[in-house]
Amino acid sequence: MAPVRDPNTLSNYDQWRTKHTIANFKVDFAEKRLHGSVILELESQTDKASNEIILDSSYLDVSSIKVNSAPSQWEIKSRTGPNGSPVRVSVPGGAGKGEVVKLEIELATTDRCTALQWLTPAQTSNKKAPFMFSQCQAIHARSIFPCQDTPDVKSTYEFNIRSPHVVVASGVPVPGATEDAGEDKVYKFQQKVPIPSYLFALASGDIVTAPIGRCSSVATGPNELKAAQWELQDDMDKFLDAAEKIVFPYKWGEYNVLVLPPSFPYGGMENPIFTFATPTIISGDRQNIDVIAHELAHSWSGNLVTSCSWEHYWLNEGWTMYLERRIVASIHQNDAYFDFSAIIGWKHLEEAIEEYGSDHEFTKLCISHKGIDPDDAFSTVPYEKGFHFVYYLDRLVGRENFDKFIPYYFSKWANKSLDSYEFKDTFLEFFSRPEYASLKEKISTIDWEGRFYNTGLPPKPEFNTSLVDVCFQLANKWRQKNFVPSPSDTSSWTGNQVLVFLNIVQNFEEPLTVEEAQTLGKVYNIADSKNVELKSAYYQIALKAKDTSSYPGVAELLGQVGRMKFVRPLFRGLNKVDHDLAVETFKKNRDFYHPICRQMVEKDLGLADAKSS
Repeated sequence: MAPVRDPNTLSNYDQWRTKHTIANFKVDFAEKRLHGSVILELESQTDKASNEIILDSSYLDVSSIKVNSAPSQWEIKSRTGPNGSPVRVSVPGGAGKGEVVKLEIELATTDRCTALQWLTPAQTSNKKAPFMFSQCQAIHARSIFPCQDTPDVKSTYEFNIRSPHVVVASGVPVPGATEDAGEDKVYKFQQKVPIPSYLFALASGDIVTAPIGRCSSVATGPNELKAAQWELQDDMDKFLDAAEKIVFPYKWGEYNVLVLPPSFPYGGMENPIFTFATPTIISGDRQNIDVIAHELAHSWSGNLVTSCSWEHYWLNEGWTMYLERRIVASIHQNDAYFDFSAIIGWKHLEEAIEEYGSDHEFTKLCISHKGIDPDDAFSTVPYEKGFHFVYYLDRLVGRENFDKFIPYYFSKWANKSLDSYEFKDTFLEFFSRPEYASLKEKISTIDWEGRFYNTGLPPKPEFNTSLVDVCFQLANKWRQKNFVPSPSDTSSWTGNQVLVFLNIVQNFEEPLTVEEAQTLGKVYNIADSKNVELKSAYYQIALKAKDTSSYPGVAELLGQVGRMKFVRPLFRGLNKVDHDLAVETFKKNRDFYHPICRQMVEKDLGLADAKSS
């Protein structure tokens, strides 16, 4: 029954579409679950009366389902791998096209919920209160409530969340609507812009806020608030101004950042209104806040205009990488920063493709997700290979012309979802206008099928290397065995320049010796840095050098950071040189990691196979 357009949903969204969702939940920290009800308003899409609604679910405890306030017949069918268990609800008499049916579902999450992480007070910085947060991308919303868990369906939302601790959600707080409920409070939010289920987001804990811009606040733990505010307040409005100039005005009202506890598995998650961000961006040097430029850019690419399935995920991430780099270059008033970031991205893309193998399915821009969990295909590829396709089109038609296409594309598809071929049609439609007749021959050379389905690396463009040349020059000095390093080598550099230098050294055909690796870490003050980007890159060099004195530091960092960007490569590197320590470190910190991260590291270390056997 699943529509071909999205193979990762079991819902019959070709017959019904969710238009509005009301989430009424109690955050139960004692039981580590959400319980309450969800009301779905679904509109019939077919002329012929449809008498069954099928929703996605995963390990949910559903106690009742009402259809238009009346008890109904329903059942949860057996599980079908990563896509979960379909919930089939009978609609007596059916409904004609355009009719709306209201489902009220009483439910609770279970301890097998993959979208929620529950932290004890001991796992938070001030040790005073527990913490809960969600991560629904890619197909984990179905483990919170039955839904049409596909990016091809968008719904408006109301949140009524009861908790003993402060709540944030992917909606605008309703002014003055917080209600006392005994020891709890009920926090209310509205999301009037339709969003897909993977952008449903909740967090609750000891959260305080401070302003960082004209329509922006940062929310985090009391101990971290001052540092987080300092890190973000200088650039938030600059990011927003730059983004609006490139596309069009921000549509969501507020833009806030929730800095999460360290177990958060991603750099950031673009949940509307409240971006969920890793604490690794709060490094005390304002060197890692490009993550916020990225998540802000998602307000247009991904959140407003969305890929219709995870097979076309590059439409979200490739565009967002492009916009992020445009934003950063605009703020620095120097296009070299665009290329500099792209050079770093190219390195990450090369590493990902090398890891997979250049002919692997997951190195395509459009990946077949039939029968697989989208998390298994998650990598740098849709980000960087997607970026390179967007950037190729920019260069092909010229920046001035492409800048006119950008707002056209995002206006045409606002509040909708699309696939790669609809993007192609939109691009060709725009540039078929008479004023672009001179571009006709160039545009005819675009190999759309090759760009979508070729494996391996895309064609590499010529980059402006002015900001990276000094990094290569220093790296070349490190190839010379008589080189004597000095702190002044990198003292005037940005954090990203140091990172590029470390990445070059990491790729030396002949790894540094143990002594050289230790000297590098000490002289450039990286081994003791608070900047996790730099520290993680340095540890990769130390692991390749087989510097056993660094192994305890790697293990310690893996117990402090849950961001998969760092956790997975560090575990893979440690596993190559000390398998027992890697496994011991994972087992020690297993409960610290988010369920998604835990599952991926188990696969990286070969523990998933052992578990299943």
